[in-house]
Amino acid sequence: MAKKINLLVDTDIFIDYFNHQLFRKFFERQEFQIYYSAVTKKELLSKKGLSDASRQAIVDLLKRYRLVPLNPLILQTYSDLRHNHPTTHKEDCLIAATATVKGLPLATRNYKHFKIFPKLRLYFHP
Repeated sequence: MAKKINLLVDTDIFIDYFNHQLFRKFFERQEFQIYYSAVTKKELLSKKGLSDASRQAIVDLLKRYRLVPLNPLILQTYSDLRHNHPTTHKEDCLIAATATVKGLPLATRNYKHFKIFPKLRLYFHP
């Protein structure tokens, strides 16, 4: 059996999957081990106007993957990133910190938001 590709998946990828069935390769193939940040969970579940059925679908999908909980090293890295990139969104810094500390490449469509972080590896699927 081939080794799985570990990925931290950004919120935008989850949203595109839920809304348009895009990026199915990440969620429906066995070649990926999906991780997500605590901020991604918050962003997905706090969207205004989210129906109970949609909220439950999100919760059910997230159960299939691995939440990366916040820890002191992620929080310190987040603080450093915020200090070095004060105009960058807090959520992006937290996702970048999570991926960097855990050594996970980040799957995102928002490359321009994340390319500023030198230690962060972005995942490009062929």
